Amino acid sequence: MRYLLIYDITHDGTRSKVADVCLDYGLNRIQYSAFLGELSPAHQRELLLKVHQRLGKHGANIQLFPLDEKAWVGRKSIEREERQNNE
Repeated sequence: MRYLLIYDITHDGTRSKVADVCLDYGLNRIQYSAFLGELSPAHQRELLLKVHQRLGKHGANIQLFPLDEKAWVGRKSIEREERQNNE
C-alpha cells in the first residue's frame, strides 16, 4: 500500500537521520518533511521502529497515513519547476 509520512522535528541531526531512514525504505521525498511510497506491512512496522530509535530524546511529531487507491486517485497537486530569470 502507498503511504505518506510527514514529520515535524526540531533537531537538525535527528531530522536528517529520519529522512535517511525514509529514503532507505524507498520512500520518495515530495517536500522537505514529507515522503511518499509503497510499504508492505512488515516494512511499515520496521520503518516506524527505526524512526522511533533515531529520535532518541528529541521531540517529534511523525504521521504515517495509508493512501488507498481511492485517496490516491482523488489527490490534487500542483507541481511546477522553478523558472529561470531569462524566461
